[in-house]
Amino acid sequence: MKLTVAQQVAALQRLTTRQLRAKFAELCDETTFSSNRTWLVKRIAWRMQALAEGGLCERALRRAAELAHDADLRLAAPRTTRVRRTKRPQQHRRQYANYLLPMPGTVLTRPYKGQTLQVQVQTDGFEFDGHTYRSLSAVAKAITGSHCSGRLFFRLKGTGGGQ
Repeated sequence: MKLTVAQQVAALQRLTTRQLRAKFAELCDETTFSSNRTWLVKRIAWRMQALAEGGLCERALRRAAELAHDADLRLAAPRTTRVRRTKRPQQHRRQYANYLLPMPGTVLTRPYKGQTLQVQVQTDGFEFDGHTYRSLSAVAKAITGSHCSGRLFFRLKGTGGGQ
């Protein structure tokens, strides 16, 4: 008794990934490195149906051949190793952060709620009201009581230098 395509597809669900790969190689005459069960089942089911009921019509095959002739067709992605980006050392990140801020020794002034606030830029942080803060945003938070961007609060524009 011969199984119908629907019964054969239902039987695919019970196969392991390794068995699905073997079935794929048997039906499609090519190997696959995929471990995606859903993809394998769909591809095998499509191939089983195409073999049982006929594949694409002659017109579609001609059009596919025309398209393939005009394009560089690749069956599988090239096997190359990926280049992983490494994180920048802390030193480079700090230099970039300093590039966006005024030079050490600069005093930033900002009127706020009737007062004139002054923050001195230092090499290791920002001095305000006798305390040293690690970031300009920390100074802005100490002043306002809520988080906000230090660059926006002190109205710094562009890069490095000023107001």
